[in-house]
Formats: sequence, structure tokens, C-alpha cells
Amino acid sequence: MRELKTKLSVSVRIAELKDLDFCIKSDLQHVDAYRGRMFMEKYLKRKIKAKGVIVAEIDGKLVGYLRVEYLGLIVPSLGIIRVNEEYQRKGVGTAMIKFLEEHLLEHKRNKVFTCEGHALLYSSAESIAIESQAWHRAVGFKECGIIAGCNEGGIGEIFFRRILQSR
Repeated sequence: MRELKTKLSVSVRIAELKDLDFCIKSDLQHVDAYRGRMFMEKYLKRKIKAKGVIVAEIDGKLVGYLRVEYLGLIVPSLGIIRVNEEYQRKGVGTAMIKFLEEHLLEHKRNKVFTCEGHALLYSSAESIAIESQAWHRAVGFKECGIIAGCNEGGIGEIFFRRILQSR
């Protein structure tokens, strides 16, 4: 199994079924709480088996979670990325994005969406989520559109894309 190590002793890898409980808790804590645990357990088991979930560890402790989705079955999009609060702003999220980038380019070479010859990764953030938008920009995403009023309370969604580059 290939792992990516960073200077901060962060180990990033494809999630395994043994990580399921951490993944469920990470997802339920944020965007998918309304769907319930049973739904997320079934859904995430499928995502883990399909290698669509990435986790980060520090000293053997799971501290980060990333789920990738596909728009139209071929366009990779960051579904969620979450880092435990005590490990935020320490490079864990960046390490997971870099791992995902390498994984997409290595394992999905013929299936990764391209635009003008570049493989792309998409993501989004609510228009009021200033920190999330700043994080996207800091890790190399560029704003590429907005849908006004599509979220609860009439809040818009800003879309980002990042050109994938192998090292």
C-alpha cells in the first residue's frame, strides 16, 4: 500500500473498512447529519471499497477525512474534507489534497476530467463560508462559478477548480 508522508509525520492513505466508524463520524458531524448513520454506513462502505475515501493519521490516530465524488461519473469533485480541530492549519488538509491529486492522476488517468488538456478537481463552498473559501484558494483552487440561493436560507454556493499536476 502506497502512503504519502509529510514533514509533520502525517500519513495519508486510502481508507479501509476498519476506518469506517471514523469516516461516518466525520461525515455526520458536518454535511450529512440529516441522512442518518444507517444511510452513511452503507454509503461509505461502498465509497471505501471503491477507493473514494482518504484518511490522514498522525502517530496512528485518524485525524483527517476526505471523500471524493464524481459529477456525471467522470468529473472528480471534493465531497468533503475534514481535519480534527486540534490538527487544523498544520498541513493535514494540504497533504490529503496532494495525495488525492496523485491518486487521481495515477489510478484514473484515462477517466479524469480534462479541460484544455488539464486534469481537474472541482470543489465548492457556501458563499458565507469565508474560511473554507480561503482554504480552497490557499491549496490551489481557483473560483470558477456560483449558484445563487441554492442552499438552505437562500445561501449561494461558490465553485472552485484545481488543475491537477503530478510531482
